[in-house]
Amino acid sequence: MAVYNYDVVVLGSGPAGEGAAMNAAKHGRKVAVVEERKEVGGNCTHLGTIPSKALRYSVKQIIQFNTNPMFRQIGDPRWFSFPDVLRSAEKVMSKQVASRTSYYARNRVDVFFGKGSFADEHTLEIVDGSGAVDKLVAKEIIIATGSRPYRPADVNFGHPRIYDSDTILKLNHTPRTLIIYGAGVIGCEYASIFCGLGVKVDLIDTRERLLNFLDDEISDALSYHLRNSSVLIRHNEEYEKIEGVDGRGVILQLKSGKRLKADALLWCNGRTGNTDGLGLENVGLHPNGRGQLEVDENYRTSVPNIYAVGDVIGWPSLASAAFDQGRSAAGNIVSNDAWRFVDDVPTGIYTIPEISSLGKTERELTEACVPYEIGQAFFKSIARAQISGEPVGLLKILFHRETLEVLGIHCFGDQAAEIVHIGQAIMNQKDGANTINYFVNTTFNYPTMAEAYRVAALDGLNRLF
Repeated sequence: MAVYNYDVVVLGSGPAGEGAAMNAAKHGRKVAVVEERKEVGGNCTHLGTIPSKALRYSVKQIIQFNTNPMFRQIGDPRWFSFPDVLRSAEKVMSKQVASRTSYYARNRVDVFFGKGSFADEHTLEIVDGSGAVDKLVAKEIIIATGSRPYRPADVNFGHPRIYDSDTILKLNHTPRTLIIYGAGVIGCEYASIFCGLGVKVDLIDTRERLLNFLDDEISDALSYHLRNSSVLIRHNEEYEKIEGVDGRGVILQLKSGKRLKADALLWCNGRTGNTDGLGLENVGLHPNGRGQLEVDENYRTSVPNIYAVGDVIGWPSLASAAFDQGRSAAGNIVSNDAWRFVDDVPTGIYTIPEISSLGKTERELTEACVPYEIGQAFFKSIARAQISGEPVGLLKILFHRETLEVLGIHCFGDQAAEIVHIGQAIMNQKDGANTINYFVNTTFNYPTMAEAYRVAALDGLNRLF
């Protein structure tokens, strides 16, 4: 058994682990990363963000080809199978692995491939694929092991037609009908992907509206466009039983008495932190019922030299936030200014069309009795959207009637996740610089989607009296 000594050891090489390792290494610490897979990148690269967004992009291109009259000169509308579009995602995944592998090599970060567990608060035992054991001794340890789909015990995920958001990437055919149980972000994204491939989708929502953390108008727009793409949405439903049918399909029994049958079922109802098997009992750490660890504002657990970041601590469970959380945990360790508590995170929801938002919703401002006004820009009137053939969507700015401070940015439509960052930059300005007047007094390139900010700002200011 070999023993290695480090300043910092990071468990996990997803966005959170990578952010932590890079920041610590760039500030002179001796760093090692432990990755259970045979390649770096974590769930983000291999199972979650990268493959699902690559799939979504391919499907969006297919939709454009099949619906744009200009392409009829090239050929008739074409049908593509799920394995066809999955192959394009796999190419992106391999490129991501190559890039991230080079980051560790370039920054002299040692990578150990194997399963890591705590022997004590400063010692990790690493078991590789051959069963060999190494010991890593570190001053500080950062847990960034991510999460996996929550699997209730009464659902048979061993059935060949029952999938979760990890195993769906092994789907080797295109079902004609699909039930998606769970209408959170992942469920809605996959509903967009599969209906774009011509699959008849039943989307089962356990709540009364889709993504109820969004502004109501944006949630309504998503519901409309999913239904317009033939997705059947069923709200306020819970499963009673899920049965496989001789390997050829699935029957979903709902508590309301409804029975649904489809070629396959995709479970998208919650996630669990990857903390089992880490030997946390050896250091006195106790995850909650969803396998998540509690941390303070410095991302430190109750054990002073052990930190936790990313999906393993819960909210917001976004790759963007995970990277910054990892970087911040390492920033605390190296005692520099490269850290912060990550609480300013825009949503990025890659449905078709996509959604992004930041700040307060109309519902929240109304309940708080804040005197706000609305500025809107509809994409159908924006020149760039007309040129690109993406007229669906809007940009919505919520601002204070008296101070003109921007309180919320909500965007639905093509490139929403990019567009929101302009508003984010203004909302983060201090000393009165956060004002909707910025969008009126600044010249935007034309034609661009950014111009929607000027249009929305003028619309809102014209409502004042």
